[in-house]
Amino acid sequence: MTTALFIHGTGVREPGFSDLYGRFTAGLLEFAPDVRTASCYWGGELGARLGAGGLSVPYTGGRSRGGPDGAIGAEAIGTADGTGLWADLYRDPLAELAAAAGSGAGSGPGGSGELPLGAALPAERPRALLSALDGHVGDIARGAGLPAPYLAAAVTELAASAVLSGAGAAVPDDEELARLLARALVAAALAALLDADAPVVPDGAARDAAVAALAARMGARPEGSERGLGAALARPVLRIASHQVVRRRRALTEAAHPAAADVMLYLAHGEPLRRRLREAVEELEPPVVVIGHSLGGIIALDALIASPSPRVALLVTVGSQAPFLYESGALPGLVHPEPLPEHLPDWLNVYDRRDLLGYVGAPLFPGRVTDVEVDNRQPFPAAHSAYWTNPAVYRAIAARLP
Repeated sequence: MTTALFIHGTGVREPGFSDLYGRFTAGLLEFAPDVRTASCYWGGELGARLGAGGLSVPYTGGRSRGGPDGAIGAEAIGTADGTGLWADLYRDPLAELAAAAGSGAGSGPGGSGELPLGAALPAERPRALLSALDGHVGDIARGAGLPAPYLAAAVTELAASAVLSGAGAAVPDDEELARLLARALVAAALAALLDADAPVVPDGAARDAAVAALAARMGARPEGSERGLGAALARPVLRIASHQVVRRRRALTEAAHPAAADVMLYLAHGEPLRRRLREAVEELEPPVVVIGHSLGGIIALDALIASPSPRVALLVTVGSQAPFLYESGALPGLVHPEPLPEHLPDWLNVYDRRDLLGYVGAPLFPGRVTDVEVDNRQPFPAAHSAYWTNPAVYRAIAARLP
């Protein structure tokens, strides 16, 4: 009788593992009622933990740990230096302009929504300010360490944005409007730079210098360029996300730590986990099918590459990064372009294209890996954990059981 040995992935601890293993067993037995199931639980004993109780995490209290009275604590991070506002702007460069537009009383000076005879349309004022940047974008970008094409693209996109009408109507002061526009431009350029995974991004001082230079070119005086009406309008509307994240950093670290640190621990010191799996296999009657989810699949592949096991008739990886690590040169047991060893058993790799942590192996190992795509009907990251409620996963495994 075939034995299916399940090895879990990152961040799994009790009581979650028992629930997961119970769900796996019930799902597999529905399609393969004659199979036996067994588990290789490593998270409790061999999983990552904060050995010193989190002493490496800064700002875990209201003040800097160990700092003097009056030291900047979590409450001040993201507010005093504006990083919270910039975090919001990187997510949506138009957020501050939109917030200002939403706070406006109307198009006319009296708030009636009517324009005086001969007055410029609301969008014409901000576009006129932006036109003052013509021919100067390259010099400003270079002075701030920004790639000029990113800033030029930001100017073009902002000039065509529908948000300008509302902002132009709501912010009557040209200098303050120039500062709002300048922040939006720099935020858009930096957001594009971050999306491109640029290795170098301007620091806060260079960023603020770019804002001041753009605002000055549009007619604003440099004094107080990061203070004033725009920020006052926006801050009640925008959530200072960076501030909240820093305040909750200890809790967030503790919540995310097992999943992230399990991977780092395995890549640095993986032999105890591979040994645990080999010992579990040796306790079972063959034929054994090793089924590994996420990091569990990496552990299983590495263990079987390093040590042949005649008991194992099939390797199943589900939502696994093993092919990606191999191609990247980071898989401990096999370095690209080395081929898979002949002793490795048949390999079934199940993935969901919406799972950004699931990769395919057949293109890297033609004839040695069978990739099966399933649809968990979930966006990432839920897609990465939704395999074990998807009947298609168990159906694919059951069809290949020895």
